Amino acid sequence: MTGLSHEGRRTGQEFRGDLMRGAQGCQTIHSACRMPPNSAMPSQNQPKVALPQVRQILFPTDFSGFANYALPYAAAIARATGATIVCVHVVEPIVPAVGYTGLAEPMPIADITDQLEDSAERELPRLAECEECADLPVEEVIVHGDAAAEIVRVADERNVDLIVISSHGRTGFGRIIFGSTAEAVVRHARCPVLVVKPPREEEPESSRQ
Repeated sequence: MTGLSHEGRRTGQEFRGDLMRGAQGCQTIHSACRMPPNSAMPSQNQPKVALPQVRQILFPTDFSGFANYALPYAAAIARATGATIVCVHVVEPIVPAVGYTGLAEPMPIADITDQLEDSAERELPRLAECEECADLPVEEVIVHGDAAAEIVRVADERNVDLIVISSHGRTGFGRIIFGSTAEAVVRHARCPVLVVKPPREEEPESSRQ
């Protein structure tokens, strides 16, 4: 190339020589722009995060097959973590019937409440003795009031670490309660809540609408 001056050819030769000499002839200037460390990637120098301890698991039930579908999940977690299962049943207030009921003499509300509590006292020990809960520490609690409010209150008072609840359940009167109850518990509980959904073929018909 005849257009290049002697100085231009010398500069090119010097540049190629610098490349050939590599680190011996060149001084590298570190870039002032550096990529920040990726916080998503764990560093060997970072301390390990301690996993939360699960010491108590609250299991609300109305003794229906829908509600008890969540029990194996609570038992599996308790077995893996060494936690205690606290089975809680809420006896809800009985609303007096209005109008014709078909009964000659309606049973007093106090008697109905007593019967519900007696039934709970018989059913709760059966849960503790079931195959899923074998060799697990299980406590039984019966409370009165609104289901969701009482579940959250018991969870707070006992400082439980996890609530395991079914998404659906039925009372003895055939009324769906756990759909709204589970939703309210998730909204108001201070601890994590695991909502277990029964298989679709076992769901109450009204919950599929």
